[in-house]
Amino acid sequence: MDNIKSFELDHDLMIPGFYCLGHANGVYTYDMRFKYPNKGDYISYAALHSIEHLFAVVIRNSEIKDKVVYFGPMGCRTGCYLLLFGIEEDRAREITIECLEKCLTLDTVPGTKPKECGNYREHDLDGAKKEIAEYIRVLKNMR
Repeated sequence: MDNIKSFELDHDLMIPGFYCLGHANGVYTYDMRFKYPNKGDYISYAALHSIEHLFAVVIRNSEIKDKVVYFGPMGCRTGCYLLLFGIEEDRAREITIECLEKCLTLDTVPGTKPKECGNYREHDLDGAKKEIAEYIRVLKNMR
C-alpha cells in the first residue's frame, strides 16, 4: 500500500508553519503545523476541539467559503489539515491568518450544544485562543 504524502515527510525535521502537501484535481492540501512533531508539547484535546469548531465556522463564512473542501484536526495534536479548491499557498496562508485572527475575536465556541456536537463538554476557548495566537505569530514570521 502506498504511503500518503504526510507520512513521507520527515517529522523529525518539521517545524511549526504552513505547508502545501500537494494538490490533485485542483484541491490543495495544507498542513497547518502548530507544534513541533514528537517533542512532547501537543495541543490539548479540548483546545484542539475548540480550534476545530472556531476555524471551521469562520473559514466557512469567509470570502472563500465555497472553496473549502475540508478542515480538521491532526490525530497527533500538532495541528490541522486544510483542503481548499483552487487556492494556492500564498493566498491560502493569507486567508488562514485572517480567519485565525477572526477566531480570536469570538467570545464563545460555536456548535457546542449537545444537539450540535458529539463531545460538547470537551472545549477550551481560552486554550484554543492561546494556541491560535501563538500560531499566528509563527505564520507572520514565515512571510
